[in-house]
Amino acid sequence: MFFKQLPTQESSLSYFFGCGTLGKSMAVDVVAGDEDWFIEAAHKANVSINFVVDTHVHADHYSGGRALAQRIGAPYCLHESNAGGRVGFGFEPLRDGQTLDLGNVSVEVLHTPGHTPDSICLLVTDKRRADMPWFVITGDTLFVGSVGRPDLLGRERDMAAQLYDSIHTKLLNLPSEVELFPGHQAGSVCGVGLSGKPNSTIGFEKRWNAALSMDKPTFIETLLSDIPLRPADMDKIVAANIAA
Repeated sequence: MFFKQLPTQESSLSYFFGCGTLGKSMAVDVVAGDEDWFIEAAHKANVSINFVVDTHVHADHYSGGRALAQRIGAPYCLHESNAGGRVGFGFEPLRDGQTLDLGNVSVEVLHTPGHTPDSICLLVTDKRRADMPWFVITGDTLFVGSVGRPDLLGRERDMAAQLYDSIHTKLLNLPSEVELFPGHQAGSVCGVGLSGKPNSTIGFEKRWNAALSMDKPTFIETLLSDIPLRPADMDKIVAANIAA
């Protein structure tokens, strides 16, 4: 298995990983302008990019996912909740519990609403090493030292409650040694108090991420009392990311 993390604009983190042996790979949360980097990385690794995935419709940066998928002829993937008219283009819908095949690497889709209704995490297993998952890409659901903001689409209290449930039912029950790779690091407006460290483990976050030790009412009130400023040009960015 190969794995690359790409720090990019707006303190975002993109990912490129897959199976070098069987020549399959996935690009995750591509930022507009970085498409050439993924194409060159795939060329160097001698692999095809089989899936281009956004963990949600982004509000803080323009996505390069669709543009990359079109250039290389790969499916562009979002959670299935975006179907039915929310976005103005075709995409490959992903459902909770679905497994994506990357040769010796498998990727399970976890639907984790809360930051946005369509948020997903990607649980990755390298079958040549073990049958247990190795790491999880958490998008804007769970960060190192923090959690995602719940207010971008309104219904802040309801979304904060969903975020609590998603984290506790889908992520915190993973083995403690599973590595965690978030969608942002310090400097992002998608959460409060993000660490500058670009990865962690489920076990370390359970022990030291203060939000994860709160009961549900306290978690909700804490998130609602400390919401950062909305991303600059948010409405314009979201409109572009869902436009035909």
